[in-house]
Amino acid sequence: MTSQRIRELARECGLELAGVAAALPVDDRARYHAWVASGFAAEMRYLIDHRALVRDDPRNLLPEARSIICTGKLYQTPLPHSTRFNDSERAWISRYAWGEDYHDVLRGALTQLDTRLREHNGATYRSRICVDTAPLLERSYARIAGLGWIGRNTCLINQQQGSWFFLGSLLVSLEIAPDAPPPDRCGTCMRCVEACPTAAILPGRGIDSALCLSYLTIESRASIPEPLRDLMGAHVFGCDICQDVCPWNGRAPVTGDPAFAPAHFAPRLDAMAALTEAEFREMFRATPISRARYAGFLRSVAIAMGNSGQMHFAPDLERLAASPDPMIAEHACWARGRLRTLY
Repeated sequence: MTSQRIRELARECGLELAGVAAALPVDDRARYHAWVASGFAAEMRYLIDHRALVRDDPRNLLPEARSIICTGKLYQTPLPHSTRFNDSERAWISRYAWGEDYHDVLRGALTQLDTRLREHNGATYRSRICVDTAPLLERSYARIAGLGWIGRNTCLINQQQGSWFFLGSLLVSLEIAPDAPPPDRCGTCMRCVEACPTAAILPGRGIDSALCLSYLTIESRASIPEPLRDLMGAHVFGCDICQDVCPWNGRAPVTGDPAFAPAHFAPRLDAMAALTEAEFREMFRATPISRARYAGFLRSVAIAMGNSGQMHFAPDLERLAASPDPMIAEHACWARGRLRTLY
């Protein structure tokens, strides 16, 4: 089994990128631990608890692992980027969350790939599928497997196809000749750094999570610091700005996979503010948006309303300010005041 044959099988399974890395510790683990020690992981416990050490060696996940088959699945769609979107009535949701939950989609593709490998290999082997939730330095292994380099914004960038990829890995007990990492081609470009509204991208190619809009709107369960709220604009779930401005995404291809077709592209803010918790769960069931939880989502919706400059959102904010949930009420009160200053 060669990496070229694996790439062919991966494409048959709907995976646009594929490569092989040895299932050994990578040098990036030291940089990862330094990033965590500096506090840049904020409150993401799954990155800083006992699982942080598990990430040091993929054999902690599969003791028999000899190779890691790294894959990328394109999710770019032809609809506008956030930097070309200007509708103060609507909420911006990160592109990756427009369709079905990528965990399920990618796991299905990797299951197909595993099945085909077994058919073609002719020998039994042990394997484990990892999609985002397993403690594995996926971007680091994808880089040394030749899928791309890690840019200043920490996204994996492929020279031909950009950075709009979900990453997934298949750990196998097979010995497969590894691929080689590509050169870093960010050069002196600083567009992502300059475009980040909260200056979350660090000089040494990392992210200060506590400043990142994706962290604030998805992972954080706390009150969003007031100095950052007016910088959030219409972002209610995630942020794509650093990818939208990346030159390598200027000619990025688009996917034809219906799984990533937008079910809720830029929904109306007033409609989102009116959702009950049950309606929120039903509307965003089986999508990444459910991760923000109801209170966190309405917290961000309230901020977006405050940043909109649209005074007709005032009644919606009055209602949210009366919410029994203190998180929702606090941010709605702030948004009400923000709206008055902009009107």
